[in-house]
Amino acid sequence: MDLELEGKVAIVTGGSKGIGRAIALGLCKEGVDVAICARTRETLEATAKQLTSETGRRVIPIVADMTKTEDVRKMVQQTVQDLGRVDILVNNAAVVGGQVRGTLAEADEIDLSQDLDTKVVGYFRCIKEVAPYMQSQKSGRIINIGGLSARQASIYGLRNAAVVHLTKTLSDQLGADGITVNVIHPGGTRTEDVDRGLEERATRQGISVEELVLKNTQGVAIKRNIFPYELAYLVAFLASPKAECITGESIAAGGGAMGAVFQ
Repeated sequence: MDLELEGKVAIVTGGSKGIGRAIALGLCKEGVDVAICARTRETLEATAKQLTSETGRRVIPIVADMTKTEDVRKMVQQTVQDLGRVDILVNNAAVVGGQVRGTLAEADEIDLSQDLDTKVVGYFRCIKEVAPYMQSQKSGRIINIGGLSARQASIYGLRNAAVVHLTKTLSDQLGADGITVNVIHPGGTRTEDVDRGLEERATRQGISVEELVLKNTQGVAIKRNIFPYELAYLVAFLASPKAECITGESIAAGGGAMGAVFQ
């Protein structure tokens, strides 16, 4: 299937490694030029060089902190200046798993505030900056990366539940301008950092990584974690003209939560 993405321009936040890097790579392979954004210049520049070498697409690294409005504004302006336009925004920048943890007694309000500022308000900042460009061209695709904790009762899941609400609210507001807004909820994903953690835990338990993964995914229909490139496939489809009829939706990509029915 031709996704009709050749010549489009995307911004991928948190794009220097992990899920963000895989999404940027997937879009490049579909003919998209990409601005990847994160806080660490060295990692960004190395990733941009690798993606350009592998795909031949233009990939520009932009150092930006999603908690700073001026950084976000400059990120979007530089993308338009260097790449000519912006058609796709993938909001992905966040602390993996979140900073706030534990019960009410254990959770820290500063950690919670920082989680919300980075992921929820950060996503809002990015959408607010790209929306005028997309509205002027009467087309655009916004994909927010959430997390399955949005569907679980936990304090750290608050940020992902809020992303769902933000997604639906803005899809209603921007739909008439040809802009779709959707959220993808990844499950346990085999990023570089996760793989290192699995290897350490498997060694401590005296079992193989494969045995540990199977042990940890008994509540998952496909009995494994997912891989970043699988998320990239889904993002590429949602970013394409083929997905124009899909907006305001929350799409789980975690291998299937067994026994759960979501209507």
